[in-house]
Amino acid sequence: MSQIALPLVWPADPRDDEFLVTESNARAVSALDHWATWPVMTSLLVGPRKSGRSLLARIFAAKSGGMIIDDAPLRAEDELFHAWNDAQASRRPLLLVSDAAPPAWDIALPDLRSRIAATPLAVIGPPDDALLRALLEREFARRGVDVRSDVLDWLVIRIERSHVAVMRTVDALDQEVMERRKRLSIPLARETLLAAALIPSTPEP
Repeated sequence: MSQIALPLVWPADPRDDEFLVTESNARAVSALDHWATWPVMTSLLVGPRKSGRSLLARIFAAKSGGMIIDDAPLRAEDELFHAWNDAQASRRPLLLVSDAAPPAWDIALPDLRSRIAATPLAVIGPPDDALLRALLEREFARRGVDVRSDVLDWLVIRIERSHVAVMRTVDALDQEVMERRKRLSIPLARETLLAAALIPSTPEP
């Protein structure tokens, strides 16, 4: 059986809001950690919902002293334009956070469009097996649900590879465990997740 690399945390401290780092997001973390080498003093951080992108941005701001603009595509274009220019003039890094990268943004202002096109991109990808397992384990622990290693292994290879799926899976199983007053097992997980359409209804291997 191939081993799954253990996730790291960034920053490495015992806080509850640690950002778990695996291969799926390590390049984004590295890009933000080396902000002094950016070609311009602005970067884009892109990641799906529940991926920890806002948390990662806050950690970046605390480490670098930089500014962050969350949900950047929803902000006024002149605000983004002036913030981009101010970051270059002050040499204070600016991080624009979004769930999608240009050209998905509908930018009408030509000067802003050209600046965004010149801005480096840091991407949080879908969770890999190591991150998926670590996220499941952490979310179950936060809810006080006792989950065995074999149940985690079973979930990792069956649920959708997304941060949202992790939250929905844990929510569904937490509720079922509380209602039935039973320990979480593979049969209970299978029954619950099939009923919630969170795993495909295909025969077990």
